Amino acid sequence: MNFELTERQRHWRQLARDFAQKEIAPVVKEMDEKGQIPGSLIRRMGELGFAGGPLPQEYGGQGMDYVSMALVYEEISRVCSSVRGFLAVHVGLHSMCILDWGTEEQKRHWLPRLAKADLRGCYALTEPNAGSDVAAMESTCRKEGGAYILNGTKHWISNAMEADVALLFATSDRSLRHKGISAFIVETNSPGFQRELMPGKQLGHCASDHARISLREVCVPESQRLGREGEGFKVAMGALDHGRLGVAAGAVGVGQACLDCSLHFSNQRVQFGQAIGQFQMIQQVLAEMATEIEAARLLVYRAAAQKDQGKRNSLETSMAKFFATEAATRAANEAVLLHGSYGYSNEFPVERYLRDIKGYQIYEGTNHIQRIIIARALLKGEAPQF
Repeated sequence: MNFELTERQRHWRQLARDFAQKEIAPVVKEMDEKGQIPGSLIRRMGELGFAGGPLPQEYGGQGMDYVSMALVYEEISRVCSSVRGFLAVHVGLHSMCILDWGTEEQKRHWLPRLAKADLRGCYALTEPNAGSDVAAMESTCRKEGGAYILNGTKHWISNAMEADVALLFATSDRSLRHKGISAFIVETNSPGFQRELMPGKQLGHCASDHARISLREVCVPESQRLGREGEGFKVAMGALDHGRLGVAAGAVGVGQACLDCSLHFSNQRVQFGQAIGQFQMIQQVLAEMATEIEAARLLVYRAAAQKDQGKRNSLETSMAKFFATEAATRAANEAVLLHGSYGYSNEFPVERYLRDIKGYQIYEGTNHIQRIIIARALLKGEAPQF
């Protein structure tokens, strides 16, 4: 069992770290205030190869292994969860889904432009009455000649305001539940496709756009159905495995950022005549934080390595997502408390980390759902692979 990163993996980690520290960090507060990721950063991720990530080179990607992509997510989220969120949706939920399920024609048509970030993608699954219960989907599709007509509403769709292409799910017969769902590649400039930002101000990921999509007789050619008719649920669940790995890796990055800030503050902050890091209670917090983040990191890297080996690992991915997001939530809570009043202000980044980490517990299946997935797998006799 080898825990050493390869030279190529270290290259991608360093490239992502430099990008995050030098290009994202200087504008992260401005992004949060404006509620938008600059287009220049998105184009830059295309130039650096992140937007193509694990896509094969024949489709314009970098052929990056999953461990390398997890490292990229981790490093970016140490600075900005919104940018990581954009990338994880664009790559994991959108592009990788087309790679897994698309025809050769679909892959060659869409993936090279997505890999360069010339096109931006979103993943439109969630609805007002169908969140965790995907089979309760109300958006409909009906076949007319060589096309499908889509109607319905999606909400809380990340990247939707800026996306050029949406992966969209709809059912031909609600009584069939998950067996009636099909998946479609939908151009967002299609007549009848409308989008607007979700109302209110979100707690975290403030530079991300989350939108409501309304579908009114949207016509989609049959050639843009992804997978066979009725396979949409399988398509969606496969995409979520990619997305959950991105969330888990991002949570490790947030947890590491909380630890970094806490170590620095513990060495600099003097109370009662000494740095607070010399107090045993503070040392206990730091030790527990570091250990939990390292355990989460190993779960994430194992899940990524299994994907590189071609193993089906929904159980391990759910475990990584569940544990990493819970560990990072504890780290963020402790980091704010350790910083005291400084942590309660956005003068220090731990305030943002605490807000952002709540989204990680919700995205790609809430942690309540992850517990169900894990428990059901165990009760069926499955066990983590080694």
